[in-house]
Amino acid sequence: MTELKNIDAELSLFRGRLWAAAAFVLCCFGLLVYRLTVLQIERHDDLASRAENNRIAVVPVVPNRGLIVDRNGVVLANNYSAYTLEITPSQVDDVEATIDALAEIVEIQPRDRRRFKRLREESKRFESIPIRTRLSDEEVARFTAQRFRFPGVDIQARLFRHYPYGELASHALGYIGRINQREAEAMLDWPDEEQANYRGTERIGKLGIEQSYERELHGITGFEEVETSAGGRAVRLLRSHPATPGNTVHLAIDIKLQGLIERLFGSRRGALVAIDPRNGEVLAFVSKPTFDPNLFVDGIDTESWKALNESPDKPLLNRALRGTYPPGSTYKPFMALAALHTGKRAANTVIMDNGVFVFGGNRFRSPAGEKGGPMNMRRAIVESSNVYFYSLANEMGVDLIHQEMSALGFGRLTGIDLRGEVTGILPSTDWKRKAYRRPEQKRWYAGETISLGIGQGYNTFTMLQVATALSTVVSDGQRFEPRLVRQIENVVTRERRVPEREPQSPLVFQPGHTALIREAMYGVTQEGTSTRVFAGAGYTSGGKTGTAQAVGLRQNEKYVASRVEESRRDHSLYEAFAPVENPRVALAIIVENAGFGSAAAAPIARRVLDYLLLGIYPSEEDILAVQQGRAAAPIGQSRPAAEVPLPPRRNAFDVEEEAALPADAVPAVAIAPVAPSSQPGRASQPLVPPSAPSQPEPPRPAAPAPSSAAPAAPAASREQP
Repeated sequence: MTELKNIDAELSLFRGRLWAAAAFVLCCFGLLVYRLTVLQIERHDDLASRAENNRIAVVPVVPNRGLIVDRNGVVLANNYSAYTLEITPSQVDDVEATIDALAEIVEIQPRDRRRFKRLREESKRFESIPIRTRLSDEEVARFTAQRFRFPGVDIQARLFRHYPYGELASHALGYIGRINQREAEAMLDWPDEEQANYRGTERIGKLGIEQSYERELHGITGFEEVETSAGGRAVRLLRSHPATPGNTVHLAIDIKLQGLIERLFGSRRGALVAIDPRNGEVLAFVSKPTFDPNLFVDGIDTESWKALNESPDKPLLNRALRGTYPPGSTYKPFMALAALHTGKRAANTVIMDNGVFVFGGNRFRSPAGEKGGPMNMRRAIVESSNVYFYSLANEMGVDLIHQEMSALGFGRLTGIDLRGEVTGILPSTDWKRKAYRRPEQKRWYAGETISLGIGQGYNTFTMLQVATALSTVVSDGQRFEPRLVRQIENVVTRERRVPEREPQSPLVFQPGHTALIREAMYGVTQEGTSTRVFAGAGYTSGGKTGTAQAVGLRQNEKYVASRVEESRRDHSLYEAFAPVENPRVALAIIVENAGFGSAAAAPIARRVLDYLLLGIYPSEEDILAVQQGRAAAPIGQSRPAAEVPLPPRRNAFDVEEEAALPADAVPAVAIAPVAPSSQPGRASQPLVPPSAPSQPEPPRPAAPAPSSAAPAAPAASREQP
C-alpha cells in the first residue's frame, strides 16, 4: 500500500532547517565582523605598535664612564675599547662543548673558564656572558670566519675601565665591577628614571671614588632604534640618541705626592691623611699596602683574590678610612685643649712627674729614660709626660673626656666623601653599658680612665679622625667635612662646580688656648721628640710623636722590641701641621709595628711637608733611608718637585708608557712655598690658595677586659727623642 507524503509538512520542516542554518551562518559572520572590527579599529593602535616592536628593537647605548683626574689634571682612571667573545647560554645547546670548540680558534685559559662559570651562576640565561676579553685583531678575524658554527656566540665591542697607575692611590680611587645579584635587587627600589638610565649597564663602582660618585661618573644612557629581521638580527639603524659621557671628577690629591708617600712607606703597613685646614680638601690619602684595581674590572681570578684576601697584610683594608688604632701620645694635645676649655687645669699648673702614677694599687709608669720633673702644660706636651696626662685623665673623668673629644670628631664619622667609614671607639660609661653583656662588664671602673689620657685603653680612632681633629684645632675651631673631590666638570659644558657639603658650625675656643697648643707642638719640633727629624726645615711646623701598643702587657712586664715578633711591636704615629703662623696642611700618619713615632712616622711627615710647602722632592738615597726606618732630617741632594717625572704608568695591555703632565696642568706642588719664619705666631694676611685646575669587613678591635680598679696591664706610651 503506497504511503502518501505530507508535502506541506516536509516543506515547513525544510524551511525551518534552512532558516536555522542561515541564522547560524549569519551569526558566525556577525562574530567574524565583530572580531575584525575589534582588531582593526578598537585595538588598531596597540596591535600596530606591537607589530612594529617585533620589527624594531630599542637598544640602550651605554655612556663612556667619566674620567677621574688629580688636582693637576693627571688622568687616574679612564676607559678603553676592546672586543669580547660572548656566549648567550639560552641560545647554546651544549655550553661546555661550545667553549671547547672555541678554544681551538682563540686562546681560552682555565681562569677564563672559571670566570665564565662564576658569571653564569650570577646571570640570567638570556644574558650575554664574556668567555674572553681583549681579543686581538687576529683572533677577531679567525672567529668571524667561522662564526656560522657557533649560534649564540658573538663578538661585542665593550668599554673597559683602566687605572693607568695600577696600585697607586687604589684605596682612594676604588674600582668598578660587574653588577651582582644583591646590587641588581637594590636597583629595583631606584626611581624609574634612574633604572632606565642604567639599562644596558653591566658594571658600577664598588669602592672609593668610583662608588661614592657613581651617579656623576656614569653619564646618561642613549638609545638606538634598530630594524631587525625575523631571526632577530639588526638590518638597519632607524633612529638614535647618543649617550652623554659621565662627568670628570677632579680630586684634591696630587698623584706625584701620593706616589712619593707610598714609596716612603716601602713594604710597611700603615696610613696617612693630609688635609688643608682652610677648606677640608684631602691632599693625600694613603693606605698601605695597596692593590691593583685593574684586577677587578673584568672579574678577578681565583688566585689573585685568594692572594689579596688571605694576605696577612690585608691589602684590601682601607686603613685610612677603616683602620682603627690607639692614638698614643698624639692624643695629648687634644687632652690639653680639653682641660683648658673645661677649666679642669690651667696652663701654668705644675704636676711633678717622678716617672710613676699610682692609682688603686696599680702603678702607671712612664717610659724608661723620660726626663721627668716639674711639668706645666707646655712642657708636658713637649716632653710627652705620661704622668701629667694620667693625672689629667683622672681629674676629668671618662664622660667629660668623651664630651670634649666627641666635639673634635673622635668616635664619630667625619663625613668624608667616601663610603664605608668607621667611627672607632671613644669610650664613655654609656658606651660600655651598651658594648658588654655581663653586668660586671658594663660597669666603668675609675682605673680604666687613667690610660685614656695618653691615648691608650679603649681609645681606637682612624688617621682620618686624627687629621680632621688636628685641622679643627690649628684653625681655631673652624670645621669642614674632609673632601677628596675638589670639583666636578660637566663633560658637555665644561663648567666646573664644587660638590655640596654639609656646613659645619665652628667650635668656640679661646684664641689663647689654641695658640698655646700650637706653640707647644712647635716646641716638639724644636726641643722635643721630633727635633732631629725637623732640623733645618725651611718652615715652622708643629707636631707630636706617638707610640701606641699593638698588644697589652702584663703588670711589670718589660717591653723589648727585639724580643717581640714584628706583628706585636708598637705602632709609630705622628701628627703635624705647618706653617705654624698660618697652617695650610694638617696630617696624621701611622706606620704599623714600626716602633717610636720619631723613628718611622715623623720622617715621612717631614718629607710630605717639604713637598707641599717648599716644592722639593727627596733624593733616592733619602727615600731608601726612610723606607728602612733609619732616617731623621733629609739626606742627599733634594730635587725640585716640578722636575721629578710622574710615577710610571701602564696602558690597558700592560705596556709601560711615559707619563707626562697635561699641557695646561699646573706644577705638581699642591701648596705654594712659604718663606721660613723664626717665631711661631698667627699671620693676619690670607695666603694664596692652591691653583684650580666588595671589600671585606675589617675585624673590630677587641676591647680590653675590665678589672675591679684598673686594667690588668696599664698601657704606657713609649716615647723617646
